[in-house]
Amino acid sequence: MDGPEAERPSEQPAEQPAEQPAEQSAEQRAEGARGAGGRRHYESPLRRQQAAVTRDRILAAATEMVHGFPTWDWGALTIRAVARRAQVNESTVYRYFSNERRLRDAVMRRLEQEAGVDLEGLRLEEFGDVVGRMFAYLSSFPVAQPPPEDPTFADIDERRRRALIAAVSDAAVDWPDEEAELAAAMLDVFWNVPSYERLTVTWKLDPERATRAVNWVIATLGAAVRAGDGPGGEPDGGPAEASSAGSG
Repeated sequence: MDGPEAERPSEQPAEQPAEQPAEQSAEQRAEGARGAGGRRHYESPLRRQQAAVTRDRILAAATEMVHGFPTWDWGALTIRAVARRAQVNESTVYRYFSNERRLRDAVMRRLEQEAGVDLEGLRLEEFGDVVGRMFAYLSSFPVAQPPPEDPTFADIDERRRRALIAAVSDAAVDWPDEEAELAAAMLDVFWNVPSYERLTVTWKLDPERATRAVNWVIATLGAAVRAGDGPGGEPDGGPAEASSAGSG
């Protein structure tokens, strides 16, 4: 007989949905994947090899994209674009490169390796070979067709070119025209706005120090021209070869 004293079944609260775990950090995910003894259940040589292959596939796709760019503007080198090129998910790219900066840094290191350029332990006597390898590598990239130059700037460029060649030819009367043109082109490197910006912005030199450095290089090149020590490379023995023969 039911009465007020009768034992009633305890009311159980309705089952609540399991609480969704908060997004875990990489360290937490790694810790959760560990088993007894702190070892990862999934860690194996095969998985490491597969991960390395995937990372290289992504990096190769990004590098191929850079090789196709008409300029060195890497604005199109995004995580999304690289994922499409490598035919992987964006999350896969993020697994190996946490942001676009890290991806681009890895691409730049890959380009340096392809060019054979090693900045670690660079020696002054090797710098010419480094630049040569870099120029040869850059020649493999597509060259964008520059927009038509303003006639005023085109005219001053041509006048400056003729003036420099004439100045070199006056100082080295025995040089062939091709040799004088090479020396004049090297002098012209310092006579333009990008050189000024490179020295004052990238190197953070004030205009006075930049001018002093450029004058030193120009004076050194001028002394070499007057001494007959040119770029060389002439099959029949250019000025540089003749100079070295005379100094022996």
